[in-house]
Amino acid sequence: MNIMMFAHDGSQNRGCEAIVRSSAHLLKEHWKEAKIYLASGMPETDKIIPKLDGIYDGSTRPIGKFSYDWLLSSLRLKLFNDESYALGRIHSNIIDNIRNMDVCLSIGGDNYCYGEQPGWYEIDRRVKQQGKKLVLWGCSIGEEDMSEQKLRDLKLFDLILTRETISYDMLRDKGLNQVKLVADPAFTMEKEELALPDGWQEGNTIGLNFSPLVWKRNEGSRTAIAVLIQHILDTTDMTIALTPHVMVEGNNDYDILKHYYESFRSTGRVILLPDHLTATQYKGYIARMRFFIGARTHATIAAYSNHVPTMVLGYSVKSKGIARDLFGEEKLVLGIHDIADKRKLINGFHELVEEEEMIRARLKLAVPTIQDRSHMAVQYLKEIV
Repeated sequence: MNIMMFAHDGSQNRGCEAIVRSSAHLLKEHWKEAKIYLASGMPETDKIIPKLDGIYDGSTRPIGKFSYDWLLSSLRLKLFNDESYALGRIHSNIIDNIRNMDVCLSIGGDNYCYGEQPGWYEIDRRVKQQGKKLVLWGCSIGEEDMSEQKLRDLKLFDLILTRETISYDMLRDKGLNQVKLVADPAFTMEKEELALPDGWQEGNTIGLNFSPLVWKRNEGSRTAIAVLIQHILDTTDMTIALTPHVMVEGNNDYDILKHYYESFRSTGRVILLPDHLTATQYKGYIARMRFFIGARTHATIAAYSNHVPTMVLGYSVKSKGIARDLFGEEKLVLGIHDIADKRKLINGFHELVEEEEMIRARLKLAVPTIQDRSHMAVQYLKEIV
């Protein structure tokens, strides 16, 4: 059984690495004969991931101006308003491998949250054209993200596995009966514990992750986070561990966290974790934190799955849905418009501290159920092949 994961842009985003790493592990654990391949936009970044039987170059191929492909694409677009030839050439690195596969997994958890994706739609169409099984693996999609074109694409899938109930309920309401509820595979990912850095207080270190993606959507949040850091330093004796999780050019957590580190390093209670660790190594640090505050979904999943009380600086349906499935409510998830409000940030932090033991106890109770859902994804997949 040959399975190809696609819609992955590389492991500089440690959340994307976590999805691939944990998915490959789950598939191999429950499906011994499965061969797992990855089509990656940056294949050199994925060599750190074990249990893959092959990594393909899944990057896009630009169409040269005045080339044969360019002329034919232009003609088809002009005469028939048809982009399929152009999109097929652009994504040929992925499409050329479909014929060797039995199942194609579209693995970008939130790819469908960011507008139309005509390239993925064309790949999906080619998968079905060749008679292969097509699966959307561990997705989140908001009501606000839906369109007629997206719905047509989703109807092509043999199986849609949602990682939280908000997306599940919405897609079922749209008439998509092939939808099943699972959980993000990264809830099951292993951790690797490295030596603790100087200044780390065992049992009394709070992690903080922030991202340019959030800051750009609400510029006032950058100042509010600085106010929160100062408040933690003034009112507690905790160490703050600034924790990057995405190191993509133009969207690099480390760059913005380094700015905070330089501003507060003189206190002696702010640590900046390095920018070159794997997803499992970041999880190893996050697992040993007392609290965690994070914008990146898979950094917060690393915390949740190790029963670390967490406040999420959310920016999409996935953050709300995951929290709801864990707590029965959208607990300690601040929306994109809330995170520039320093009072809401500070109040959220106080709630985190005041309810520390209750939150930890709830996570210890809920996480095993969520992990069981992660494992069920493979069973649902086996049922359709």
